[in-house]
Amino acid sequence: MAQRIAVAGSSGLIGGALCRSLRERGDDVVRLVRRPSEHSSEVQWDPASRHLDPAVLDGVDAVVNVAGVSLGDRRWSPAFKAELISSRTDGTTALAEAIADTGRQIHLVNGSAVGYYGDRGDEVLTEDSEGGSGFLSDLVRAWEGATEPARAAGAPVACLRTGIVLAAQGDAFKPLLLLTKLGLGGPLGNGRHYWPWITLVDEVRAILHVLDQRLEGPVNLTGPDPAQQREIVAEMGRQLHRPTVLPAPSFALRAVLGEMATDITSSQRALPQRLLDSGFEHAHATLPDAIRWLLADGS
Repeated sequence: MAQRIAVAGSSGLIGGALCRSLRERGDDVVRLVRRPSEHSSEVQWDPASRHLDPAVLDGVDAVVNVAGVSLGDRRWSPAFKAELISSRTDGTTALAEAIADTGRQIHLVNGSAVGYYGDRGDEVLTEDSEGGSGFLSDLVRAWEGATEPARAAGAPVACLRTGIVLAAQGDAFKPLLLLTKLGLGGPLGNGRHYWPWITLVDEVRAILHVLDQRLEGPVNLTGPDPAQQREIVAEMGRQLHRPTVLPAPSFALRAVLGEMATDITSSQRALPQRLLDSGFEHAHATLPDAIRWLLADGS
């Protein structure tokens, strides 16, 4: 049955792909945009105001919120870290309170991240695992906590703890893909940290699954076989027939990226347990399949 879905963050990598998939399968999409609306399917809003007129959600079955400033936009200064938090919590608060004000059981499917778990080495992580420490863990706690008004009003709420999205234009893989094509790819730091990857195709399919199954609570959006960063770049090199032996030392990453270097060399061996238990099947379940799709996407 077709649904009416409101999407915040529809101009981003994930949001744009999600809107296309929703429309292709026959759903009615309402895009929440910060600029003046240009189409009847768009509604202008100001997430920084932390308010949304509940009337915007008339007839809406679910809200998907994947809005937020990209972590890789610039170095993590105190001001930018504050912006990273507010760009996620302000809009989430507005949406959660608007849903509560409607008095209806509108499904809130809200962005989140595996950064919740912190740097956990080889530990296998599921949605039942405790949160970690550090800036990203605190950011995700605040992000998920901002959904509380909807949850307190009895609306179903899911938090999408997304891993590293494999896409040729994605923040994590666009530069890495270019370097690997040039034969300059290699481990970041020691390369032993786990990257819980998921292709953009499966990220969108998983969000649709969460919507259709009306899942609640935290949901890890990752592939079923997390790999170490050095394994990922080695597979890219193998399929591109390029060497991947030049490591980027941790101190050099820190000098170039600042505090963000800690994020890209942290380890989350996160599994998508809730997805698998609810019957989801990945289109790209193995690392070679995922890299093959990534390279085709970037060709």
